Amino acid sequence: MSTGVTHTVNFKTAYVGLTLALACAALSFAAQKKNAPANGVFVQDKGKFTIKLAGQTVGREEFEIALAEGGWLAKGTSDIKPPEGAPSKVTGALTLQSDGAPISYQWTAQTEKTNGAHIVFANGIARITLEMQGARPFQQDLSFNTPLIAVLDNNLYYQYAVLARIYDWSKSGEQTFSVLIPQDLAPGTVKVVSTGSATADGKTYEGLKVTSSDLEILLLLDTSHRLIRLEVPEAKVSVIRD
Repeated sequence: MSTGVTHTVNFKTAYVGLTLALACAALSFAAQKKNAPANGVFVQDKGKFTIKLAGQTVGREEFEIALAEGGWLAKGTSDIKPPEGAPSKVTGALTLQSDGAPISYQWTAQTEKTNGAHIVFANGIARITLEMQGARPFQQDLSFNTPLIAVLDNNLYYQYAVLARIYDWSKSGEQTFSVLIPQDLAPGTVKVVSTGSATADGKTYEGLKVTSSDLEILLLLDTSHRLIRLEVPEAKVSVIRD
């Protein structure tokens, strides 16, 4: 499936032609959960991102992370207009427990057709109901060995802001996360590590590096760990907070 900027399981990158690939896998985070504060790992946040490829603007995203009944709601909408290929609009709404474990996720993608899915998470299992325009609903279960699953969907970069919150900053060091890419029905693994201070455009940030076997993404965060910028050097992609 290709919708604007897309993740693929084997992490090969190109932009729609553009593809931003990212996949991820599993580790127990019981220690993280034990160390999480009683009010959870999240803070309220709201903003907009500009998505650039080789310096050219190819999309924009609006997002919000806010308290919701029984937990948190992280939602966003991206409009992608690549230099080649059809424009697309992607929305995603992710409900989360206060420790970062997902409860449910709903996405829709509009290009020539409208597709979407609803996912319910329970006991380390993601139950996916996929709805493709012109086809019957399709259901699939994916199993993980932990309930703390990071959702990193195609073209929805606010979900990296969620990942930055799930990362255990007090523990620091390299941490491995179970990840689901819903639009690709793909589970996998990423490693996340704090890199200390990092600079971009003359400003200093807190760096967080996300890697797979063949892709590296750098998240630049402010002192309160809000996502300000995302860089994928290999793909010449920048996602910049307005």
